Amino acid sequence: MHVVATAGHVDHGKSTLVEALTGMAPDRLEEERRRGLSIQLGYCWTSLPGAGDVAFVDVPGHERFIATTLSGVGPVPAVMFVVAADDPWMPQAAEHLAALDALGVERGVLVVTRSDLAEPAPALARAQAELAGTSLRDVPSVTVSGRTGAGLDDLRGVLARVLASLPAQDADAAVRLWVDRRFHVRGTGTVVTGTLPAGTVSAGDLLHVHGLDGVEARVRGIECLGRPVATVTGTARVALDLGGHAPEQVTRGSVLVTPDSFERADVVDVRLRGEGRPPERPLLHAGAASVTVHARPLSADLFRLVLERPLPVRIGDRGILRDPGSRAMWGVRVLDPAPPPLGRRGSAALRAKELADADGSTVSEVDRRGLVRRSLLRRVGAAGDLPAEAVEAGGWVLSGERVADLRARLVAVVRDTGTPAQPWVPLTQAARLLGLPDDRLVAALVSPPLELSGGRLRDRRAADLPVGLVAPLEALRADLAARPFGAPDAARLAELGLGPRDLAVLARAGHLLRVAEAVVLLPGADDQATDVLRELPEPFSVSEAREALGSTRRVVLPLLAHLDRTGRTLRMADDRRCVRRRGNARMN
Repeated sequence: MHVVATAGHVDHGKSTLVEALTGMAPDRLEEERRRGLSIQLGYCWTSLPGAGDVAFVDVPGHERFIATTLSGVGPVPAVMFVVAADDPWMPQAAEHLAALDALGVERGVLVVTRSDLAEPAPALARAQAELAGTSLRDVPSVTVSGRTGAGLDDLRGVLARVLASLPAQDADAAVRLWVDRRFHVRGTGTVVTGTLPAGTVSAGDLLHVHGLDGVEARVRGIECLGRPVATVTGTARVALDLGGHAPEQVTRGSVLVTPDSFERADVVDVRLRGEGRPPERPLLHAGAASVTVHARPLSADLFRLVLERPLPVRIGDRGILRDPGSRAMWGVRVLDPAPPPLGRRGSAALRAKELADADGSTVSEVDRRGLVRRSLLRRVGAAGDLPAEAVEAGGWVLSGERVADLRARLVAVVRDTGTPAQPWVPLTQAARLLGLPDDRLVAALVSPPLELSGGRLRDRRAADLPVGLVAPLEALRADLAARPFGAPDAARLAELGLGPRDLAVLARAGHLLRVAEAVVLLPGADDQATDVLRELPEPFSVSEAREALGSTRRVVLPLLAHLDRTGRTLRMADDRRCVRRRGNARMN
């Protein structure tokens, strides 16, 4: 099935055109028929050769019913934009066009009606000029008369071609039904109607009322195009029988969803498209729902919206931000339905920088979040495979950058926490020290020189050290932990029983950094020294380096020579030095 919405100014013949195409009157209410205008959404359907079943959502054209109009247009992928040949371009046509453009609707047909009452060419030319700057710029056009039937066959053919070009929707997608009507049928119970964009609903399914914990509705029966069916797949217009005990909370604007498939999004980061800046409290229209939001700017076009009630929006969803006072509209594209909180001063600008290149892919989301639940990625609609360098365990995903950092930290945790008598570290303890939520993540991070056995981690290098070196190494670590650049002198090394051969063994195993035969520091001390020296005015002297590092010339001279050899520093002709930029350091 295909679903098409109408759009255009009041009394330009939308309902008459739909009735001419389907043989059904979309205006259901007595007041609508008496006044000759649509107040509520109307629904009719027909079958078109080459397209199959087509349902029409006929929306009100009057300015007072714009919220109802947007609820009908929001979930629909194609539009029949209607203008009258005997009327000039009208304000409500412009407002409907602005809404469609904001939603990014690209498929549809421009229809000039009442061709029997006036020459349609001027109205067609004006409408095409108005559409030229919008998402509907490339739609085909047809002139018709709903009263005489002229051009209707052409319209049917054009509609069929447009609808045949629409991309197929995913039948296995999670259900998200935007409810636009609720009413009671005697002998049946509560019935709700809406447009199902994708996914499949079957009789017997249990759907949740999004945003209301524990509120659910059982689908007792389904009607589609006036016929009872057992199953329906989007895109489709559906009526769901929820029985006699349907939750009272299910009303127009509610959303029925597959359980645990959408994030409870009450704070959303979005990109806006449009002129000017929205007010602080505009209305957000998404699907068939509308909700008041608080709009906080992150940058010129990036905003954080705090919703009055949560909506099941996903990355890439489009909506409309509307100022009820000025009637101005902005197109909304959802970037993050589960953003981190904004705390300290400057966090909004930092967040805007993070979102600048957000593309909605799983790779982008994992890299930006660092640590994220796999289920959250699914609920927010992140698309695609995980990054190749990511690690997944226990329902959590770590980005490649976090993996590299955590692996280095894990080695330090095992090294610093283990003792000569107990060189093992339990997984649970390592997870706590790393701030990770699941032991299985730690297990997935294990790589040489670490090994895992029986739920405990050890450093192979430490385990393979001669027994006589374990205690001296622990004492040496304690000394250097207090003074990272205070390399032990010969007397202290003799006291610990560490000769040149012992120091060489410990350095080869990665337990010490040996910058000279009798000058040893802890691994990573060279990087730590580089960070300290980077703060000095450049070029700096050996004396200035010694003072900054809090050490002696005995240690600083060979350490600086090591930094020169590894490309961390650059030695000048006068023996002063500069720290190389990070991208230029060899670090080998």
